[in-house]
Amino acid sequence: MAENGEAQQQPQVQMNILGQFIRDMSFENVMAQKGTGGEVQPDVSVQVNLDAKKRSAENQYEVVTKLTVESKNKEAGNVLFVLELEYVGVFNIVGVPEDQLHPFLLIECPRMTFPFLRRIVSDVTRDGGFPPLNLDNIDFVAIYRNELARRQSEAAAAAPTQ
Repeated sequence: MAENGEAQQQPQVQMNILGQFIRDMSFENVMAQKGTGGEVQPDVSVQVNLDAKKRSAENQYEVVTKLTVESKNKEAGNVLFVLELEYVGVFNIVGVPEDQLHPFLLIECPRMTFPFLRRIVSDVTRDGGFPPLNLDNIDFVAIYRNELARRQSEAAAAAPTQ
């Protein structure tokens, strides 16, 4: 009977954001540098990469969201601007089982910092001379699953065949 009680006493998950900051950022207004202007139809592409690592303090993790945003003119194909941003969240996480920690770090943590990241992208593009770019929500679950599938296919390709 005690075993049932213990099984139900799973530790409660706690996540606290201890800090967040821009580690690296670059914004290049290519259109202004080339002296071009006028009406353009922008085509914006956004690439997202995620990384997480354990910090030296107990239960602390650093999660990095790397964004590359490139806007091109739809008609001419020339680049209007490029924004590269590494945004870091430092988290204290307690109660997540070890086998669930990796997806938790790469899904839930970026989800918590995303509104701040979105605001930075909007402000930087506006301050860079363009209409503010308001990023759509990012599906971090899909990004995680795609990365797992990519790693599995790489492992399968690297495995020797008999």
